[in-house]
Amino acid sequence: MKIPSNWRRTLLGLAAAGVIGQCSALSFGAAEDAVILPAPTLDQTTRASSETAVFAGGCFWGVQGVFQHVKGVKNAVSGYAGGTANTAQYERVSGGDTGHAEAVEVTYDPTQVSYGTLLQIYFSVAHNPTELNRQGPDRGTQYRSAIFPENSEQQRIAQAYIAQLDAAKSFNKPIVTKLETYNGFYPAEEEHQDFLTEHPTYPYIVINDLPKVAQLKQLYPERYQEKPVLVKAGL
Repeated sequence: MKIPSNWRRTLLGLAAAGVIGQCSALSFGAAEDAVILPAPTLDQTTRASSETAVFAGGCFWGVQGVFQHVKGVKNAVSGYAGGTANTAQYERVSGGDTGHAEAVEVTYDPTQVSYGTLLQIYFSVAHNPTELNRQGPDRGTQYRSAIFPENSEQQRIAQAYIAQLDAAKSFNKPIVTKLETYNGFYPAEEEHQDFLTEHPTYPYIVINDLPKVAQLKQLYPERYQEKPVLVKAGL
């Protein structure tokens, strides 16, 4: 359900009522079950102290929330990828015709967590890679499963990992995740940042996203950090 933008800030201020944003507000669905996956056999070799990666996997609230709890992640920003700068706004993207997907840009330290490990968490916990143009209760191309490699190494690692998971029949349905051309990442509006942390009692978060964070902690305890890295903490 889409709420007119002039109502949005009022609703954002009503903690008891929750927030209406890009993600479906009245269709709560149910939490996805995480799948335990092997680590990638091919991983990055960079020695850089900082890299970025962009992942799309449904509503960015939950994807951001998961990566904010991963050790080695310096920042995780909700935003848009796949379209152009002039359409990278909530109202436009929610129409599903801009080419954008809700995405999260993850800044990480490769000496602490590799790109391959981020992929493992992305496919295992952050979303369901077998759902085409949807994720849980949210439907539309803006909720598609997509990776936006920023260089040839990321492209190669992501391709190899998808092939590895397919060969192992890790899921009961084919992986539909696409590798798309990276043409830039555009941060979402402030009210969408740190949403899971700021609104932990909002029903959509309780049902769809908090279980993902719990699954990260349960399945990958060595990768989990209790205190999330927050976008607004640095503002």
